[in-house]
Amino acid sequence: MFNLSAALPLANSITASLPKLEQRLPIKVKANLIKVMPKILRPSLRFVPFSAQKSLLIPALHTIFNEAIEDGDFEFLQGKWLKISIIDLELDWWLSFDQDQLIMAAAGEKIAEDVCFSANGDDLILIAGRKQDPDTLFFQRRLKIEGDTELGLEVKNLIDAIDIEQLPSSVHSLVEFSANFLQNTRNELPKQ
Repeated sequence: MFNLSAALPLANSITASLPKLEQRLPIKVKANLIKVMPKILRPSLRFVPFSAQKSLLIPALHTIFNEAIEDGDFEFLQGKWLKISIIDLELDWWLSFDQDQLIMAAAGEKIAEDVCFSANGDDLILIAGRKQDPDTLFFQRRLKIEGDTELGLEVKNLIDAIDIEQLPSSVHSLVEFSANFLQNTRNELPKQ
């Protein structure tokens, strides 16, 4: 069984060396990396069982939103389902809130979502790393919100309130590095 706490020191050392590697890579290599990464990850992620996804995602969300959960900020999601769809990875998650905790349903449960947030993984990383505003991506049609508009607005407000500093340092460093890498590469690419 995978032990996350045992992997954190290794993850910390890897994330510490990533910025040095990024500086040495030519822009074409960086752009190609961004382009092929979803194609590399997509087949691998299909083999990750739902139980493993849930055992990683739910504790991470509880860590990020601990204060919001304690304050009752998720009660609007009680009896409602949020679908998060990462388009380029063909990955979907259904989340809800019940008995003071976030819950997750498997794709096989055929949940009818009340609201759906969908975007490519790059854009979600940019949101998480505070390099892009969800409103900007929404108006650029890179973040789609479909279904119950009021529920979608509540979810978007919670996303805006995310404090990634609450994540374990290795996860925070990885999100920050990824967002910086994406933003810096996009900024370096010639305008088309």
